Amino acid sequence: MKVLVTGAAGFIGHQVSHQLLRRGHTVLGLDNLSPYYDTNLKRARLATFADREGFVFLEQDLADVATVRQLFATHRPDAVIHLAAQAGVRYSLDDPGAYIQSNLVGFSGILEGCRQFPVSHLVYASSSSVYGLNTKLPFAETDRADHPASLYAATKRSNELMAHAYSHLFRIPVTGLRFFTVYGPWGRPDMAPFIFTQAIIEGTPIRIFNNGKMRRDFTYIDDIVDGVCAILTHVPEPSAHWAADSPLPDISSAPFRLYNIGNNQSVPLETFISVLEEALGKKAVREYLPMQPGDVAATYARIESLREAVGFCPKTPVEEGVPRFVAWYRKYYGV
Repeated sequence: MKVLVTGAAGFIGHQVSHQLLRRGHTVLGLDNLSPYYDTNLKRARLATFADREGFVFLEQDLADVATVRQLFATHRPDAVIHLAAQAGVRYSLDDPGAYIQSNLVGFSGILEGCRQFPVSHLVYASSSSVYGLNTKLPFAETDRADHPASLYAATKRSNELMAHAYSHLFRIPVTGLRFFTVYGPWGRPDMAPFIFTQAIIEGTPIRIFNNGKMRRDFTYIDDIVDGVCAILTHVPEPSAHWAADSPLPDISSAPFRLYNIGNNQSVPLETFISVLEEALGKKAVREYLPMQPGDVAATYARIESLREAVGFCPKTPVEEGVPRFVAWYRKYYGV
């Protein structure tokens, strides 16, 4: 297939694109190279495609809806994996407009492109953040997700509702994947594994919020990539189990699905830091702080639905994934 991958210079999009190429697909990689974090890292990711046949890079902003429409008209992708977004919970407190433009206006352009130039499947990135103030663990796709704790979370939940509307009205097959704390080589510099690694190496304090009482479903990038690529060819159909008088949020009378994609383990942040310390051979200087606005204390993914659908089975515990990330970090930065 010819697959449009948005966010192709991003952490997940970069590695999904490589996997698609290995499977024989053509990849149209779109990214606007946003300066939200170091664009040199994004360009270094793109440089890994230099000797790969079948990859075409398009530098473009999804918020320019007219240009997105022209992209669909010109390239006619067979399927779309939409991973581009303004990421980050805390940054959404500082620049909410960036989230409206990228995550809502940008996604509307993708939906319109899929409507006007039909595709076999639209797979898009949602987030564990949609569970918001929920405290029942593990998070399940059948749980209500009506109380987001940040604007970022609200935009991701909005994406799910927008996708359902288009799937219902225009019969577009759409699948949303709720990602849980993805980490690994080529990761994002604004996320804890990256920030902690740099701080430990430099001997500066790492900030640990909620006074250390945090848990995350850390999911290694290779497991995420396997799940994304597997779901691409698992095209949803209307569910015979959906009922209008007792509607479930993860299925529909439309060709629509929602899945958690995580490691199915809620790891204490202190445990993650200990594994990181061991991999680096150096102790962290800890600074404990209260909970930050927009944050949640724990995430934990129920993944039975994705396992039943495509056999998704994450294989990488933090004891294996963290040393791989550290090895990449040392090599990339020459540490």
